[in-house]
Amino acid sequence: MPLRSVDFEVWGRVQGVFFRKYTQKEATKLGLKGWCMNTKDLTVKGVLEGEPESINKMKDWLEKVGSPSSEISKAAFQNEHEIPEHTYYDFSIKR
Repeated sequence: MPLRSVDFEVWGRVQGVFFRKYTQKEATKLGLKGWCMNTKDLTVKGVLEGEPESINKMKDWLEKVGSPSSEISKAAFQNEHEIPEHTYYDFSIKR
């Protein structure tokens, strides 16, 4: 099955609400690799890599679910493309 990679960014109340920790947990559960980090613009951004079905589930989670105390106003996905193999070892939180 082909692997996909996509960049994401999430706006709303996503910092100080364990958003990155829950994103890491959900991505790992779905077998995805990549990373996420807080930005100076008070968003969370990152990269997802994995099977298309898992990527789609994670996109849905980033748009609609998030961490329990988060309030997501919008999620954007760009630069989606096929990759021959994973470029990340796991899903990490960048600081």
